[in-house]
Amino acid sequence: MGSLFRSEEMTLCQLFLQSEAAYACVSELGELGLVQFRDLNPDVNAFQRKFVNEVRRCDEMERKLRYLEKEIKKDGIPMLDTGESPEAPQPREMIDLEATFEKLENELREVNQNAEALKRNFLELTELKHILRKTQVFFDESIYISMLFFLPILPKKRYERFPDFNSNYSRQLSFVAGVILRERLPAFERMLWRACRGNVFLRQAVIDSALEDPSNGDKVYKSVFIIFFQGDQLKTRVKKICEGFRATLYPCPEAPTDRREMAMGVMTRIEDLNTVLGQTQDHRHRVLVAAAKNLKNWFVKVRKIKAIYHTLNLFNLDVTQKCLIAECWVPLLDIETIQIALRRGTERSGSSVPPILNRMETFEDPPTYNRTNKFTNAFQALINAYGVASYREMNPAPYTIITFPFLFAVMFGDLGHGAIMALFGLWMVLKEKPLAAKKTDNEIWNIFFGGRYIIFLMGVFSMYTGFVYNDIFSKSLNVFGSTWSINYNTSTVMTNKALQLDPASDYDGTPYPIGLDPVWQVSDNKIIFLNAYKMKISIIFGVVHMLFGVFVGLFNHRYFKNKLAIYCEFIPQVIFLVFLFSYMTILMFIKWVKYSATNEEPRFQPGCAPSILITFINMVLFKSVEQTGECSPFMFAGQQGLQKFLVIIALICVPWMLLAKPIMIMRSRKEAAHQPIAPYSNENGDAEGALNPNNAAGAPAAQQGGGAGHGHDNEEMSEIFIHQGIHTIEYVLGSVSHTASYLRLWALSLAHAQLAEVLWNMVLKNGLSQGGWIGGIALWAIFGFWAVLTVGILVLMEGLSAFLHTLRLHWVEFQSKFYSGLGYAFQPFSFELMLETSSSSTEE
Repeated sequence: MGSLFRSEEMTLCQLFLQSEAAYACVSELGELGLVQFRDLNPDVNAFQRKFVNEVRRCDEMERKLRYLEKEIKKDGIPMLDTGESPEAPQPREMIDLEATFEKLENELREVNQNAEALKRNFLELTELKHILRKTQVFFDESIYISMLFFLPILPKKRYERFPDFNSNYSRQLSFVAGVILRERLPAFERMLWRACRGNVFLRQAVIDSALEDPSNGDKVYKSVFIIFFQGDQLKTRVKKICEGFRATLYPCPEAPTDRREMAMGVMTRIEDLNTVLGQTQDHRHRVLVAAAKNLKNWFVKVRKIKAIYHTLNLFNLDVTQKCLIAECWVPLLDIETIQIALRRGTERSGSSVPPILNRMETFEDPPTYNRTNKFTNAFQALINAYGVASYREMNPAPYTIITFPFLFAVMFGDLGHGAIMALFGLWMVLKEKPLAAKKTDNEIWNIFFGGRYIIFLMGVFSMYTGFVYNDIFSKSLNVFGSTWSINYNTSTVMTNKALQLDPASDYDGTPYPIGLDPVWQVSDNKIIFLNAYKMKISIIFGVVHMLFGVFVGLFNHRYFKNKLAIYCEFIPQVIFLVFLFSYMTILMFIKWVKYSATNEEPRFQPGCAPSILITFINMVLFKSVEQTGECSPFMFAGQQGLQKFLVIIALICVPWMLLAKPIMIMRSRKEAAHQPIAPYSNENGDAEGALNPNNAAGAPAAQQGGGAGHGHDNEEMSEIFIHQGIHTIEYVLGSVSHTASYLRLWALSLAHAQLAEVLWNMVLKNGLSQGGWIGGIALWAIFGFWAVLTVGILVLMEGLSAFLHTLRLHWVEFQSKFYSGLGYAFQPFSFELMLETSSSSTEE
């Protein structure tokens, strides 16, 4: 089988590279992305490896590029992304790249430092300008401040003796002026009042425009303040409080003429600073625009160089220090492609010594590699989320492509809701390239976009099942015309709310061509009918799905030549499942076919149809049921004897599964212990049987004989008995619980249909029942509300619920029959994968 149904055959190879050609060869292998290297220096510290200095140089270059990227994003400059991936530069080009990045970083840091100093100076001058403007009003009020301070404490006679009090005592007041952050002002005012015991006078005014913080570019809001006080002691205390609240103090002359002269000088300096700042910003912008054109390519080059040297650190040096030795896992079918890439790398480096790629034999488990494309990748990801398949184990992904959207659609069946989902998936598929180029870091969107083909198929399958259910937004389509007819007259129909149709006379005996007859949409027993219908098809789909999983396990046993598992596990498992649960599904078909209102035999009338569930319970319990009246508890002659036979055979399968395999293993071990060992060697001196000659991938012999990691060569017999007992109990009990678990198909389908009907009757129906122009406006609003609820609840939330239930049915009920999932993924050295991971982590 191809790698779609099984993982690729892998082989372990040893690679010999000349030191000067190693870089170019590894670069070509990185572009190819088909080689997984093993670490041959696991005990060597990362800082003691040969190429650690080159890795550090790459880290330093990455740091500089991240600094440039941060500055470019800060200025909102678009970075050119052509989508191309340049080749990894030669080692000698690293020096040129380092010099370019060093020059850019130094130039940009110098420009930023100068710009920050200029902005800080500009901020100080702007604050001083606002202080000079705002404090003019404060100084005009200084006379009243003097009176406020001194009049209450001076004797009346002294006040009368010194009429020039205003001029003398106003000059005795000292003051400080400055700016402070607006949010700190209330606490600042309280602290001044408490620390100075109310002997200071604070006036403040808000600066209307926001100021720019030069250190981080944030907008800050500040206020101008001036504090009047008397005495040096208060002056010291006020300045300490200002320092504690990080208020900036500025010199402010007392004389109005001095303040005007200073204000004019400040305005002149601000204009000069604006000119210099503009030139500085223009120069910075030119530097960043030039860097933005090449930044993406620089990132790719540096990351490729770093990845190459990191990979070279996994290699071993030979004793001559002239050759690098590597071990790697490669797909067997791609060995020739890898050799061509190695020769191409050798030619690029100018080396005359060709690389050597030797296949090795090993007992290690190879990695699992399933080739995928953009369509199958999402389905393979669903399987790998449960567990990576063991080497060469059957891959459930191809079958999941069909079964996953179908089982989802059984629960989500609605023609309208399925169309919404299918259109959304189709839009993502058609707009695939432009949407992928956006590279957003929105995690929810990335999940939807990654599963676009799953969403599209789920929508298409839901449209099909919705057509079968004849359900579109809880209503039905009368495409082919109903096969039921009403034989009542008009007055009877108009005067009776409920009328019963007789299948014997009102049904013409021709089934509706596809799906459900639309007459069931208006019937009162619609839910009862759909319950019975959907419940039975859920069990039928479940038994078929589980039986298919058991047969897929047969392919595993045959591939790994595990005859013991076929005779001791597969055959009893199939018999147990078929004789009990497949028989139950056959009874459902017999009941559908034989019991009808048109059948002339009384015992095959619908009222005499026995319950499938009760019949199955009586069958398992060996309970005898006798006929009551004309109705028979059995559907055909000899049913009771057949059921006893089926249950007895099914019960015999339990000890068969439990004991047969351990007993056979115990017998084979005893026979092997009594046989003499004949060490026969082949031409190369290797003992035959040590390595399986058919084991081209280098898989362990235990897997070749035991199948997907189920070999028991080194296990104790007690462990084998316990292991087999656990699997037997799991299968027997799981067959019952898993069959019942498929009833979720019926339950979620019923819940989805009923919720859609509730939304229609309680929301949209109210809008449709109103007339006139007011009804039109109301319908417009109600329809919008109904559409939001439909998309949000029925499509998104119900869709997510059905998706999770479908995932569980595949992981537990289906894959547990054959899938072990004990392997580890093939992780090749690939520039493409490395760059995708790096770009996503950078965006986060």
